[in-house]
Amino acid sequence: MVLGELGKKLTQSLRKLNSTTVIDDEVIDAYLKEVASALLMADINVRLVSELRSRIRNKMNLQDALAAGTNRRKFIQRLLVSELAALLTPDRKPVKLKKGKSHVVMFVGLQGSGKTTTCTKY
Repeated sequence: MVLGELGKKLTQSLRKLNSTTVIDDEVIDAYLKEVASALLMADINVRLVSELRSRIRNKMNLQDALAAGTNRRKFIQRLLVSELAALLTPDRKPVKLKKGKSHVVMFVGLQGSGKTTTCTKY
């Protein structure tokens, strides 16, 4: 349910961005505020949301300085997708489990996502 609501809110904010005729700093701030609000409602860490907003804002400022002919709407959408993907990309290597040795592992998932099946394979 939470992911569905997050997707709906992100889609609504993208639609609002696409429906505006002029993309200025006010529109960008409102868009980033809506995205941040949606992420916070989905229980994303406040620090991560703040970092996401600042990274997008910094990259927007750099892009404005580099090229004046870029499509700001598409650029903002690409920035959001890349920054959300960066949030989900692990920055550490996964732990390798050794056979014959005891390990404590917590499996988390929705109903029917295959937790029991995965646990029995180890």
